[in-house]
Amino acid sequence: MVCNNAQVGITCQSNIHINGRNQGFPAEHSPKHHTASATDLIIERSQTPKARPDQTNLVFGTVFTDHMLTIEWTSTGGWEEPHIKPFDNLSLHPACSAMHYAVQLFEGMKAYRDADDKVRLFRPMLNMNRMAKSAQRACLPAFDKAELVECIKKLIQLDQEWVPKSNSASLYIRPTFLGTEPSLGVKKPSRALLYVILSPVGSYFSTGAKPVSLWADSKYVRAWKGGTGDCKMGGNYGASIYAQYEAVDYGCQQVLWLYGDDHQITEVGTMNVFLFWTNEEGEEELSTPPLDGVILPGITRQSILELTRKWGEFKVCERHLTMADLCCALKERRVKEMFGSGTACVVSPVGRILYQGENLHIPCQEDGPQLASRLMKELTDIQVRSLTHRHTHPRGTHSGFTTSVFR
Repeated sequence: MVCNNAQVGITCQSNIHINGRNQGFPAEHSPKHHTASATDLIIERSQTPKARPDQTNLVFGTVFTDHMLTIEWTSTGGWEEPHIKPFDNLSLHPACSAMHYAVQLFEGMKAYRDADDKVRLFRPMLNMNRMAKSAQRACLPAFDKAELVECIKKLIQLDQEWVPKSNSASLYIRPTFLGTEPSLGVKKPSRALLYVILSPVGSYFSTGAKPVSLWADSKYVRAWKGGTGDCKMGGNYGASIYAQYEAVDYGCQQVLWLYGDDHQITEVGTMNVFLFWTNEEGEEELSTPPLDGVILPGITRQSILELTRKWGEFKVCERHLTMADLCCALKERRVKEMFGSGTACVVSPVGRILYQGENLHIPCQEDGPQLASRLMKELTDIQVRSLTHRHTHPRGTHSGFTTSVFR
C-alpha cells in the first residue's frame, strides 16, 4: 500500500504488519526471503512504555528505548521478515556460535534532533558498508544495506520521543549481528540474528570534553596485520578491557595502542587518532594512520579527512606515525594538537601520554585545542544544527553527511 504519514512527514511504499496482522500482503506470501525488506516489516507496539530518562544525566549505553528490531536468517530459508517489537531479552541456544567462537559483530551510529525538530542520521550507509565488510569476515550472511537503513528509520520513528532535544545528547543506535548456529562445531553458521537497539546518550567520557590521558605501552596489541582490526567485531573490544584497566592503574584514562617493534601509533582506546603538527619537512600537517588492515575505518575519521581536505588550509595525510616521531616532535615543539575521533565521542582531545615511564604533555589551549574544537563544532553543526554543506542531503539520500529521518 502507499502511505502518506503527515505525522512524520514522509511518503513511503510499504506493506507493514501491525501487532501481527498483515496489512497488505496476499495470503500466499512467503515469510522468508533471500533479502530482508523494509516493505515486509512487522510492527508490534509495546503496551508498557517506559518513563523517559533525565537528558542532563545520561550515562552511556545504560538506558534503552521501548522497542527493538530483529531479523532472523537461516541458510535454508534466507532472511525472515523484519520485526519491530517491545525491547526484551534474547533467547539463544546454549551452543550458540556467537557465545562460543565470537561469530559476532556490531555497529555504532547516532540519530540527532536538529533545530527544526527533525531527526537525522549521520552518514548511515558508511556504517552499513563497514558492517557488510565485517559480516563477510565473520562468515555471516550478506544483507541489503539500504533496506536495513529503512528498517532502522522505522524503529527510530516509533521511538522518536526518545531522541534527546539537546545539542549535547543523541540517540545511539547499535546494530548487532550474531551467528546463532546451535552447534559446537567451528564452522560457518547456518543461522544468524541481526538486531538493533537504541539508547539515549550524553558524553561518552565522564570528564566531558576535557583532554584525556593515555597509557602507551607495547605490552598489549589491539590488532595486527591479517587480523580483524579493520572490522567492528566484539572480540576486538572484549580483548582490550584488561589493558584498559591497567591504564587506569597507571593513572590514565585510555590506552594508546602501539604496533610493531617501532611502536607505531594506531588507535586511542576505541577511537581513531589524529596528530596536528609541523612535520619533518616543516609543513603544517594533520596526520592519521592509514587503513592498512590494523585500523578501523571510522566514519568520523573519514568525515574529518574530507572536511579538512575541503578547507585546504594545511596538509592532510594518512601515514604511519611512531612514538619516536611524536617524542621528537614534542622535543622540538612541533606538536600542535592530538585527538581521538569516533561516533561515541565525536572528537576527544589528548592532554597527556605516559610512555616508558615519562609523561609526555600534549599542547592544549585553556579553552580546548583549536582544531579539535573547530572540528567538533563543524561536525555538530552538520549533525544537529542542519548546517548547509555540500555533503548534506536533507531529504534522505544516503551518500551525504546527514540523512533526514522525519519531522
